Amino acid sequence: MKIALIGVTGRVGLRLTTELLARGHAVTGIARHVPADVRAGITILQAEATDTDVLEPLLVGHDAVISAARFVTSDANALISAVNAAGVKRLLVVGGAGSLEVAPGKALLDTDGFPEAFRAEAKAGAFFLERLRSEPDLDWTFLSPSADFAPGVRTGHFRLGGDQLLSDATGKSHISMEDYAIAMVDELERPAHSRQRFTVGY
Repeated sequence: MKIALIGVTGRVGLRLTTELLARGHAVTGIARHVPADVRAGITILQAEATDTDVLEPLLVGHDAVISAARFVTSDANALISAVNAAGVKRLLVVGGAGSLEVAPGKALLDTDGFPEAFRAEAKAGAFFLERLRSEPDLDWTFLSPSADFAPGVRTGHFRLGGDQLLSDATGKSHISMEDYAIAMVDELERPAHSRQRFTVGY
């Protein structure tokens, strides 16, 4: 497939690119700044993902868009408008863990001890998810990682869940960015969560 990847130069974007290329997909990266060294097999275009008019023509002709941009620098309305106007049928979003439930009706970001440094991003991610849920036609998917989300090892072994935070047998909620990328590209290739949020963890 031909995939447009927004936020291609970020930590998650880089790992998604690796997974996509390894599976034979064509990747168009969209970034605010084009790096000096661009890896083989990928085209990188410079654009602000918050500008619908600029973004729309860059998305035309792609089978799907994956957004790996930070929520505090994103604009859900602009992105959704650009995807729809470009005629792209699928939007997959790298979500956050903050909006996952730890108890019925209680999100992780509302718990005592939630890191203040991550609160703005978590709130923006929750808003983005609600905006997607109000979208009438677009085929979207929002994949939330576990609470501890960092570069690590590609194991290929993980669990999938719904709106509830996943934890392992020791009570730790974690997933590597490499295994997260597997789950995202699996969803791209074999859609199972159309117009849904789901999560991945060990």
